[in-house]
Amino acid sequence: MTAPKYKRLTPEDRAAELVQAGLRVLAKGGITAFTIDNICKASGASRGLVGHHFGGKDGLLAACYAAAYAPLLQVIAKDGTAPPLPDLLDELLSDRQFRRESLNIWLALWAEIGVNEGLRAEHLRQYDRYHAAISASIAAFAGERQVAAEMLASSLIALLDGLWVEMCIAPSRMSLPRARQAVEALLVPHLGRV
Repeated sequence: MTAPKYKRLTPEDRAAELVQAGLRVLAKGGITAFTIDNICKASGASRGLVGHHFGGKDGLLAACYAAAYAPLLQVIAKDGTAPPLPDLLDELLSDRQFRRESLNIWLALWAEIGVNEGLRAEHLRQYDRYHAAISASIAAFAGERQVAAEMLASSLIALLDGLWVEMCIAPSRMSLPRARQAVEALLVPHLGRV
């Protein structure tokens, strides 16, 4: 007797498997590889399940975007409380965030945001949470110092995004210690030692 072609999973597990397959496809081949056929092949799912769970490829892409953001948001408490700034920086500058696979996923997703309205909406949902957490961490760390926490958070995010791109494009020129130095160069004048 031959094994069935497709595994039986709960709907939640199947949706999660499709998202993970989508992320693997993005990491390996970028946005042009993000096809229903490639995702179904990577997940062992039928084509119809993408539509069933996500309404189509764009819905799955938005779910992949949310999943890519998840590690960044894991440092935020369930109640939305921002972590202490040093802890947040340790996570944002960790090996986990700077893995080549993760960086490839981000490059693919960022390229698509400019032309995909649904993905742009998902980006804004995720970014708002991310920005709020970083801003709150900066404000709490600053204490009595007068700082423009929201603007400093925007600057930090832009710097991190640029560092991630540089790690993708020229990994021999950017390392985690250099990235940390760049972040400290931005924050120390405003916050003192971080």
